[in-house]
Amino acid sequence: MSRIGKKPVILPNNVELKVQDGFIWTKGPKGELKRPLDSRVEVKVEEGQVFVTLKEERNDLSAIWGLYRSLIANMIKGVEVGFERILTFQGVGFKAVATGSTIELNLGFSHPIKYEAPQEITFKVEKNKIVVSGIDKELVGHVASSIRNFKKPEPYKGSGIKYAEEVIIKKAGKKAATTAS
Repeated sequence: MSRIGKKPVILPNNVELKVQDGFIWTKGPKGELKRPLDSRVEVKVEEGQVFVTLKEERNDLSAIWGLYRSLIANMIKGVEVGFERILTFQGVGFKAVATGSTIELNLGFSHPIKYEAPQEITFKVEKNKIVVSGIDKELVGHVASSIRNFKKPEPYKGSGIKYAEEVIIKKAGKKAATTAS
């Protein structure tokens, strides 16, 4: 039995959810999301709550049960409030400029890196912070990860792109050998 799958998801008044043709549709103030529904999972909307159940009770399906409950909860939160990931960058000459759905990064290479985001993703740049926001949690995380992979933080000076909540443990580096004479 899935502990997460048993919990109902509260459906806000301004969000609409429907199951149709093997897909889950959510629509809210921020936009609309669609996701395919596994044939072993059943979704019911009753009295402002969404209940996820399995069509047949088997222990090996409890992971799918909890997964779909979490996916539906994320879809509802995404179309109501949205998601964002904050990246910070540090380094000599590092800068970022967001223009529309494109972000241009100067990360110490001989050329600037241009990253074109999917249509649902928006960028904001403030000093040394990049804010990636959108309604699909999976897509926001993927775009943030792709940007971080351009220049991962290195352990000696800490320069590179990292998540705002990420902690980089710095290494000591080489120490000058003292000559004993």
